[in-house]
Amino acid sequence: MKIIREKDVDLKEIIDVLEKGGVVIYPTETLYGVGVDATNQKAVRKLNIYKRRPAGKPYSIAVSDISMAKKYVFLNNTAKNIYKTFLPGPVTVISKGKHKVTTGIESESGTLGIRIPDYPLIRNIIKLYKKPITATSANASYKKRPYKIEDILDNLSVSQKRLIDIIINAGKLPHNEPSTVIDTTYDNGTVLRQGDVYLKNENQILSKSAEDTKNIAKELWQKYETFMGKRAIVFALLGEMGSGKTIFTKGLAKAIGINDMVTSPSFNIVNEYKIKKSVYKLIHIDVWRIQNPNEVYDINISEKINEKFVISIEWADKITNVIRKFNDEAIIIWVKIDYPANKKEGERIIRWGVSS
Repeated sequence: MKIIREKDVDLKEIIDVLEKGGVVIYPTETLYGVGVDATNQKAVRKLNIYKRRPAGKPYSIAVSDISMAKKYVFLNNTAKNIYKTFLPGPVTVISKGKHKVTTGIESESGTLGIRIPDYPLIRNIIKLYKKPITATSANASYKKRPYKIEDILDNLSVSQKRLIDIIINAGKLPHNEPSTVIDTTYDNGTVLRQGDVYLKNENQILSKSAEDTKNIAKELWQKYETFMGKRAIVFALLGEMGSGKTIFTKGLAKAIGINDMVTSPSFNIVNEYKIKKSVYKLIHIDVWRIQNPNEVYDINISEKINEKFVISIEWADKITNVIRKFNDEAIIIWVKIDYPANKKEGERIIRWGVSS
């Protein structure tokens, strides 16, 4: 493993590492990323070992410009407008892939995320290399966000460190959010993760009854149901006691096709419901009695995310930081249920938006 300062970078040295299937840690306008040749199968396998990430989870790729992007994905008008407005910049645009990257980069459904970093050094490397590199954060899965090299190395095993060929050290990066992720495979783009680039995806509506709350849950599910089986879909519910979090989950269950009676898991923390005609489940979690946020790992939340289940979490504000660790693996929709200022019987204000 070689560490070089950004000002001392030799582009040809970086290219040589990539050509040999090596691993490069590099700075971006968001976090430190880890790059390998996205067309090299052996390099991607090496990356999976480094990230401790099971095969089958896709990676985004970094390209130098929109012309290069068009070689790897089909761009509809929605995507083109986002490229024109926000790129280069901290936005990942998901489009239908052209299957020109190696296995394990595109999703199982054939989609591919593209980044054009707002970091000239990285664009220059890619432009000279003439092939895309992976654009994933340099931390191992579920570890600390990497804003400095110590954040990376202090959380890696000896065997993981041995996989790194070269680190470009740009010092401590600003604490920016990871990139905003938007899926453009359909004509109207859907924000899957909100970053520092804000794409409007927050809404609010007045619910006048429990039935209204259930219907709002149904409408929200319909917005994201096309992603079932591609990612875990997490509904992080916030609100006071009796505000309607369980009612929302009942509406969600009905929309998904679950006929079982949905009850609050206040005492046993988690209830599971099989989704009809599907291998997936609705996982209903109540963390009210959890004292330490890390206790949620005792109910195997990581495995449930990996299995791409639909998850509804009541009192989600108690485990906010744990939930956000899954930003790359899940679509996280934060739903806040409030009583209106001029409280009337049965009325609630329901707000929702995608996780940052």
